Amino acid sequence: MTTTLHQHVPRFPGAASGWGEGAGPKVSVRSQVSVPLRFDDGFTVPADVMTFHGLADGKEHLLLALGEWEQALLQQGPGRPAPLVRLHSECLTGDVFGSERCDCGPQLREGVDAVAATGGFLLYLRQEGRGIGLYAKLDAYALQDTGLDTYEANVALGHGEDERDYTAAAQMLTTLGVDSIRLLSNNPDKAAQLSSHGISVAEQVPTGVHLSAANHRYLAAKRDHTGHTLNLPA
Repeated sequence: MTTTLHQHVPRFPGAASGWGEGAGPKVSVRSQVSVPLRFDDGFTVPADVMTFHGLADGKEHLLLALGEWEQALLQQGPGRPAPLVRLHSECLTGDVFGSERCDCGPQLREGVDAVAATGGFLLYLRQEGRGIGLYAKLDAYALQDTGLDTYEANVALGHGEDERDYTAAAQMLTTLGVDSIRLLSNNPDKAAQLSSHGISVAEQVPTGVHLSAANHRYLAAKRDHTGHTLNLPA
């Protein structure tokens, strides 16, 4: 059974206020439900999971509010730390099956832990395969096995190198009244896109390097091709 935002969250500027007057359907929180999380290493943490009406891409993105997130919202302002936010793109193979071809599963675990510790938000975005979808991602894996890197494989399939758009993420944050964040990410494009939509990135906090024998080439491509802040061994 879901509950609505106004039943739990203290009122704050921008709550359920929409995304720009006259700019299409207003964005609002459609539901909020408590979900206790448990990871395979035994780590547990409560989360308030929110869903939204009116997001730009029409997808079923989720926002996980973690730790003392209500206090993080109420304490926003000049001279105060911005809430920690992680944008995590869905990865079935990494998040669910523990694939070592990427670092998505460990990044999800790290993100939940870090955000819960300080109070903030993890946005779980339905952007499988950097936006190309699950089947296309698996097709790209097959091309990577022939020697292409992760970006070259996407292009060979007729897709963009990275088709993710973070408009909906900015809408979700704005709807909660968040306009300045500390962004947990190695990806400069996330910071740039959020900034272009009015979300000030006060600090970009790098994630750890989750290296395996199977993902070294993948991580190196992210570092070398799109400027991810990753300190990899030679």
